[in-house]
Amino acid sequence: VEGKGIHVWDATGTRYLDGVSGGVWTVNVGYGRESIADAVREQLVKLNYFAGSAGSIPGALFAKRLIEKMPGLSRVYYNNSGSEANEKAFKMVRQIAHKRYGGKKHKILFRERDYHGTTIACLSAGGQPERNAQYGPFTPGFVQVPHCLAYRAHEQGLENAANYGELAANAIEEVILREGPDTIGALCLEPVTAGGGVITPPEGYWPRVQEICRKYDILLHIDEVVCGLGRTGTWFGYQNYGIEPDMVTMAKGVASGYAAIACLVTTEKVFEMFKDDSTDPLNYFRDISTFGGCTAGPAAALENIRIIEDEGLLDNTLAMGARLMTRLEELKDKHKVVGDVRGKGLFCGAELVVDRATKEPVAEKLAQQVVAECGAQGVLIGVTNRSLPGRNNTLCLSPALIATADHIDEIAAAMDVALTRVFG
Repeated sequence: VEGKGIHVWDATGTRYLDGVSGGVWTVNVGYGRESIADAVREQLVKLNYFAGSAGSIPGALFAKRLIEKMPGLSRVYYNNSGSEANEKAFKMVRQIAHKRYGGKKHKILFRERDYHGTTIACLSAGGQPERNAQYGPFTPGFVQVPHCLAYRAHEQGLENAANYGELAANAIEEVILREGPDTIGALCLEPVTAGGGVITPPEGYWPRVQEICRKYDILLHIDEVVCGLGRTGTWFGYQNYGIEPDMVTMAKGVASGYAAIACLVTTEKVFEMFKDDSTDPLNYFRDISTFGGCTAGPAAALENIRIIEDEGLLDNTLAMGARLMTRLEELKDKHKVVGDVRGKGLFCGAELVVDRATKEPVAEKLAQQVVAECGAQGVLIGVTNRSLPGRNNTLCLSPALIATADHIDEIAAAMDVALTRVFG
């Protein structure tokens, strides 16, 4: 019912250290930021809304600030959610296909274990079967490519491969060749897979992905809904890997949950594809987002980005992320049930297994019991859930970017106790 800094309180007055930033990787700058609330209120009183046909001052100002953090990208489209931002990107791909390729180059590739939103089209691009279950039939034209989780390379017949990252990317090319390169318009990927198991890409993966997209003239769409605005220690997750995307979507951390806002950002090259024939009334990108015109979102986002800069939260994320990974490695050394630990910045996970040799996942209810035991100690952590049949076994950690060394140690200590209680 209340939050301050990195802590929240429930209706009984019990205090918890929030190790998941609002449950779903959102409250990047922490709770109780009066300066954000003040900025939102001031803007709402001045002008709460005007549609994108004219735009608004805070919308223009935040767009300028945002693209300063994204070299190579230049155009910002506002939305009210990550799902809508991804839908907007999908629509661009489809319209480009009709404008330039007779509708043929319309297919959109997505990756196994990735998640891109809750609408039907976004679920069609979703690599998590349990998220999709009972919501079909889905939108045609979306094609899955294999995951890049090195810990489970053996399930792909690639165990002990020295160049697994490159081989995992080559699997994308195999799908492209199977479907026909002239039918593939875009590849949509998370920089670090979130709800599908906190999967950091293996070495060699992203350079090869970029090479493949350029080879076959495929737009690279990076979904930064979770990683964006500092979560991995850089402004955006893709910036850790030297990627040059054509489209980037973002939501959660853009305003840290203080107001609803999401964005699609594109290169100038993508933008120019809609300007080639001004006499055609259907030539421009004809997308409408009613609540993309709300001013509270960009007002909150402007203050959110200022806080990240002024308080040095990117550097803190790198330092505390390194500390968190060290603590997770220590837990792995102590508890045989911890099969793998992985992460980037303050976005980390620990995969629980019955046996390290076979890598058999623990039962989902046992992983959830670890979460419950942490909660009983006043620490909130997460776990993959309702995502992958038999694979919801990864504990998820994403504390606010303001986390201190003491906070990290408290999270790790609670996990230590919880793992002991559940598994001995």
